Amino acid sequence: MRMEKQQLEQEKNITIEEYMSAVYGIVSDMDRPLSACVHSYGCQLNFSDGEKIKGMLLKMGCTLTDKPEEAGIVIFNTCAVRENAEDRVFGNLGYLKHYKEKNPDMIICLCGCMASLEHVTQKINNSYKYVDIVFSSSALDKFPKLLLKKLCGEKRIFDTNEYNMPVEGLEQERDSTYKASVPIMFGCNNFCTYCIVPYVRGRERSRKPEDIVNEVRELAACGYKEIMLLGQNVNSYGKDLPDGIDFPQLLERINDIDGDFVIRFMSSHPKDAGKKLIDTIIKCDKVGKHLHLPVQSGSDDVLDRMNRRYTVEKYMETIDYARSIVPDFSFTTDIIVGFPNESNEEFEETLELMKRVKYDNIYSFIYSKRSGTKAALMEDLISDEEKSQRMRRLLELQREISTENYKRFVGRKMRVLVDSKSKKKGFMTGKSNDFIIVEFEGDESLEGTFVDVEVTGAMNWAVTGKII
Repeated sequence: MRMEKQQLEQEKNITIEEYMSAVYGIVSDMDRPLSACVHSYGCQLNFSDGEKIKGMLLKMGCTLTDKPEEAGIVIFNTCAVRENAEDRVFGNLGYLKHYKEKNPDMIICLCGCMASLEHVTQKINNSYKYVDIVFSSSALDKFPKLLLKKLCGEKRIFDTNEYNMPVEGLEQERDSTYKASVPIMFGCNNFCTYCIVPYVRGRERSRKPEDIVNEVRELAACGYKEIMLLGQNVNSYGKDLPDGIDFPQLLERINDIDGDFVIRFMSSHPKDAGKKLIDTIIKCDKVGKHLHLPVQSGSDDVLDRMNRRYTVEKYMETIDYARSIVPDFSFTTDIIVGFPNESNEEFEETLELMKRVKYDNIYSFIYSKRSGTKAALMEDLISDEEKSQRMRRLLELQREISTENYKRFVGRKMRVLVDSKSKKKGFMTGKSNDFIIVEFEGDESLEGTFVDVEVTGAMNWAVTGKII
């Protein structure tokens, strides 16, 4: 026991760089390069974590591949928001069993939000004995240490218990050369009844503003054109910090950084998104003139059952205030259809809210039970057929709204960050400052640059135009 305690104390003094250096030494002595495949699921925060994992792997001497069956290390960076995502991960783990039998040296890792669920770790421990390393998103910086232990002969390693602040300064292998995600906080304190996130990512922890500003400054200096600030609820940023900085003040600091880039962020919780945020968005020239404000339902009773902590009228105060300054301010939202025992009247209230707000776009989901949440224990007598029917009505309404909404841009000039090839030959797509998809004639050489586009037409999902 004394020896174990001494060993733990010694490990505390070893830096992540030293662990990576030790792994690098082992990998360098191998007969052939050690390739690694990182597959991230879920939200943008998860993909940001995946970029950090790739950065560590490269620093430890590994090469990267997209083919898990050919890799020496396979890492599934998982999402726990929906149970079907969980099922997909287990299916992929099962797919790898054959390759593990052919190559016993293959190291299979499971990390991310699923690793924080007790029933998942038990299932991995009991039924997926060929999985070598399991660690939560909070143990991201421990990955080099865990990998070193595995390479040194330890059989199976689990590290899933803590909710620490990630180590600053980890090198990332970013998936894009012009768009970058920057987490500003981790965890959530809201405990919406349908959501598992607070249980798998812990309580809210904000990064220091100087660390965030320095990261964005470096990205801007490297020529990145879009900076996406990430958090489960970015409007809660700073509440746990001693200096009293809040999210609008952070936006102002980032806006003052030299460079030609646009600032975006997600997600905002309506209970904390007020006039100060709207004023800051409008005032800051680099901040996109758009707000994704997830309402989830247009019924106060449903919102109460969801524990969302605002009413429809409170939500509308933010919408109305923004539109009083900028009449066609762009809003998008998330909506859950078929929350347990959502009545026809409650669903109709959601449709009425959509007509009232006139969202440019919505992200809609049929309610999916998530074990471990309060909503999973609620009685639900709505049939799947009824939920699907409601979803069709909701999407049909939004298509009508979007088609009409996008007409307001015809004849205007938009500054667009070119993003990808369109399905239409000879055309490209990108997003405007208002977060509107724009399709225009152009070639791939424009990707990652800003262009000015005159809008000439509108569809139900995008506007069309020509470069000017």
